[in-house]
Amino acid sequence: MTTRRQFLQTSGTGLMGLGFLQQSSPAQAKEEVVEFRQTTPTEDSLFWEKNGKDLRVALIGTGWYGKSDLFRIIQCGGKHIEVVALCDVNRKILEEAGELVAQRQVSGKVPKLYKDYREMLAKEDLDVCLIGTPDHWHALPMIAACEAGCDVYVQKPIACDVVECQAMFSAARKHNRVVQVGLQRRSTPVLVDAKKKFLDSGSLGKIAYVHTFCDYGQRKQILTPSDPPAELDFDFWTGPAPLRPYYDTYHLRRWRAFMEYGNGTMGDMGVHLFDMVRWFLNLRWPKRITSNGGIFVNQGGTPNIDDTQNTTWEFDDLNVTWEHRHWSEIRDPRYGWGAEIFGTNGTLKANPMQYDYKPRGNHPWLKVDAVTEFDKYPSDETEPGLEVRVAGANRAHMWNFLARIVDRGRPNSDIEEGYISTVCCILANISQHLGGDSLEWDPEKCLVKNNEKANQLLRREYRAPWVHPEP
Repeated sequence: MTTRRQFLQTSGTGLMGLGFLQQSSPAQAKEEVVEFRQTTPTEDSLFWEKNGKDLRVALIGTGWYGKSDLFRIIQCGGKHIEVVALCDVNRKILEEAGELVAQRQVSGKVPKLYKDYREMLAKEDLDVCLIGTPDHWHALPMIAACEAGCDVYVQKPIACDVVECQAMFSAARKHNRVVQVGLQRRSTPVLVDAKKKFLDSGSLGKIAYVHTFCDYGQRKQILTPSDPPAELDFDFWTGPAPLRPYYDTYHLRRWRAFMEYGNGTMGDMGVHLFDMVRWFLNLRWPKRITSNGGIFVNQGGTPNIDDTQNTTWEFDDLNVTWEHRHWSEIRDPRYGWGAEIFGTNGTLKANPMQYDYKPRGNHPWLKVDAVTEFDKYPSDETEPGLEVRVAGANRAHMWNFLARIVDRGRPNSDIEEGYISTVCCILANISQHLGGDSLEWDPEKCLVKNNEKANQLLRREYRAPWVHPEP
């Protein structure tokens, strides 16, 4: 009889595994958590190993996830990767990143350091540019990198407003650049396995409802403004966003608590899960988007993102919903955030690190966890701030990016996919801002149908001297 571990580690056995679960009685099959490990190289890593070429790489935004992405491309690209330049408006963080890169890349060289991305792109002969800035600084550097002839890896959400998204998509296509968005669920091995076994196979049956959620997030905070540190050019850091007081918390990743710099929890956590669902179910644009919410509990705090939000994206014969509540307890210890996919034959839960599956009826859950890869990549164990259980997914996403740089195909999370998912999340926020208006998006005209108030919110005002990009 097929064991659960064989079921997980053997390719092409989705229906076999399903049969095993359905035939087992509750007395025969006990609920357990098993590990998923990528036991064979991915097609992209094999392609890169055979066809890899030398690439000159730069990073704009050398903070938390910027360095994480950069270290993954060094791990994946190996001797072919030379990080020649780094850019950040915080001199201390920039210099620290330079030393760390020198320790990790084959050449041992410290990259050239820049404060202004425009100067870097003008002076350096680059093949690849990674963008790991806060969200409000994604659009302008990404477009400039495409114009400079770079292939680009840009973090999610791709932008803060809809017109920025359109301009980024247009720039990538106009300049024929390979652009991978950091929506790495599309490359996550444990989720690729779940998609193949339970969704592509049709095992779940008819799916008419998907629920995505986040039970944790920013709590109420009362912050005290302070002077920016000497090493930070705070005016440049603010860039096109409105100029707010400086808080130390900005450099602890908590700029996400302010709508001036991002799109709230919807744009931070929600876009990952919405994009994952679209990929799972091969969805494009929804017919309607409706959202309600606000600051219902954390009133009087300094952050200004909503602590409560409920959203529905309506597709043909399918509703996808989202909810977040920053103030409640986590209902399922395994899933502080995730997606529940309900089919006529069973239920699938998933998030970036795991999935759980239960066939319909009185059957136990099959619970599957991604694992760390310290044995293959020992530096993961000591890398500060690394999300160790998704490092493998990030590597798979980078190999996919590198392979497409060589063959000039579309990567797993091509800019078009990032464009659709980001815009749909921004439109949810616009619906919420308008008191729950149901929005119908016209992807051809890039307008909301019959709602001029919504259309007036498709672009944000840029702070001078920065100029909003156009499609």
